[in-house]
Amino acid sequence: MASTQAFLPPLRRVVTAHNDQGVAVVESDAMLPSEPMTIVKNARDVPLWVTTEMPSKDNNSREDGRLRVIDDLTNFGLVPSSGTNLRSTELGPGAITPMHRTSSVDFNILVTGEIVLITEDGKETHLSNAGDTVVQKGGMHAWRNPSSDKWARWVTVLIAAEPAVVNGSVLKPAFVHD
Repeated sequence: MASTQAFLPPLRRVVTAHNDQGVAVVESDAMLPSEPMTIVKNARDVPLWVTTEMPSKDNNSREDGRLRVIDDLTNFGLVPSSGTNLRSTELGPGAITPMHRTSSVDFNILVTGEIVLITEDGKETHLSNAGDTVVQKGGMHAWRNPSSDKWARWVTVLIAAEPAVVNGSVLKPAFVHD
């Protein structure tokens, strides 16, 4: 399906830190353009910040968490084994992600457009207002953009978690390709 809207504008990311006197300052302020996703067609993403341990030591580091690579592929490179991943996802008009599950707790917050959460039981939950939030607790799900002409954007915080266990069975990370 062809889009009549260009990609969404870049995201602005502001990072704060402390100067040598202990005063809070803006360390960086940058516009971050999205890049095409390799695992989802007609989708783009923006890595915003990754922590690799909890509690994080980032308050005492000058390292840009955006540049950290998640080497652990257990969760498809989306969730560090004991940290967090803050990212923005953009889904083109009519696009749908494959069904997937990660061992994480995800806070998904709609920023613009509209998206539909599709759960494994086939239920569809329509999110249409900026700020609508889904807390995803390790369940199999997909996302769909119901618009025929507008991109959708949501921001997600993925937090490393134990895999879901139901009736003694561990629900492992999964990604169902077309």
